Amino acid sequence: MILFGIFFGVAWAASRASRDDLLWRWRGGFLPVPLGIGYSIALRALVALLAGIVVVLLLVVGVFTLESLQEYVTTNRPKVETIVDVPAMRQNPLYYWLTLTVVSFGFAGFREELWRVAVLAGLQKLWPGIFASRLGQFGAVAVAAIIFGFGHLGQGVLAVGMTAILGFGLGAIMVLHRSIWPAVIAHGMFDATSLALIPWVLEMLQQAQKTTGH
Repeated sequence: MILFGIFFGVAWAASRASRDDLLWRWRGGFLPVPLGIGYSIALRALVALLAGIVVVLLLVVGVFTLESLQEYVTTNRPKVETIVDVPAMRQNPLYYWLTLTVVSFGFAGFREELWRVAVLAGLQKLWPGIFASRLGQFGAVAVAAIIFGFGHLGQGVLAVGMTAILGFGLGAIMVLHRSIWPAVIAHGMFDATSLALIPWVLEMLQQAQKTTGH
């Protein structure tokens, strides 16, 4: 977080980006809180819907059978062990709750939305003819989402796709509301609820791997 703050501060000093450039203003009173919670649910539904569509297409065209697809998913599941200590999540209540609060809303939600809006503002300043319009802003969001997705390559191919979808959704929220805060809350809620289930989900996946003999 300190390292990110240094780089972000240097970039801000060089660019002289304003609060409005970085969508820093809190808008709508208390509204960003329920908006963020609602968007976190919508993003989870979007990821699930798109994943379901991809699964159906893969099965229909014959790329996978149901059994081979299950094996592929269990083998290539997102490697959450690269970002959290799963045994500590199970055994250490302090670590568990710090992960669900400080890590989810601070290190993930706040820091990553600052990065996302910085990419958006940078693309608008460098190529205003392409990215200054509303449609162009969504294009900039797509660019940031692709970068965001590949930034999770260490967690596996499935994680790249999931985080790219999530990144586009979070960026779209910022563009629509002209503020990072609904996206920060949505991202924090998404991560907190996901991380809260990690110990149990991994246990289920391990049991599935044993059942399939892998």
